[in-house]
Amino acid sequence: MKLNALQLRQLEEERARGVIKKIKRHPIYFILENIYDTYNIGGLFRLADALAVEKIYLVGETETPPNSRIKKASIGTYKLVPWEYKKTTKEAIESITCNMERVTCKNTENNKNTFHVSRYKLHVVAVEQHKNSIPYTKANYQFPLVLIFGNESFGVKEETLRLCGQIVEIPMYGINKSLNVIVAAGIVGYWAVAQQKIFHH
Repeated sequence: MKLNALQLRQLEEERARGVIKKIKRHPIYFILENIYDTYNIGGLFRLADALAVEKIYLVGETETPPNSRIKKASIGTYKLVPWEYKKTTKEAIESITCNMERVTCKNTENNKNTFHVSRYKLHVVAVEQHKNSIPYTKANYQFPLVLIFGNESFGVKEETLRLCGQIVEIPMYGINKSLNVIVAAGIVGYWAVAQQKIFHH
């Protein structure tokens, strides 16, 4: 099912919950750390829906739905992308890690239940201009993947960068120092998905 902008805006919350269950998602998580511009937040929800990301974490001073400007900029996709607020990025990463633990129960020959916990290695990547960054095209985007995007003026916090396995940067060839966060997220997000599809095919 594909909906246009008007249909997305008019989509009822209850029906949206049913739609969410049918979407096949990529194991990608967006963490938005102290993003101030509500139009950027809404745009990132729209991008997250386009990429079918697993979940968005809104962190720190990032505004949350149902803010009217987020609703407007997201064209209603805030209803379709699972999201959660966390006070810090560390808490968000811990939450993702806990949710990735899968417990399965199997019957043995003795009719006893045995529990097996599978832990998946989480790959955490910050999109930031930094002395330790590498070109985004050179990074290793393994799933499950966390992509962290920081404040429009100050970027990703240093304490957050220390939690990351990789820091990636998009080259800037002109005078302007940086890209809008939605554009940066789109470039890196689609590149990461494309790399996985190439790898698995």
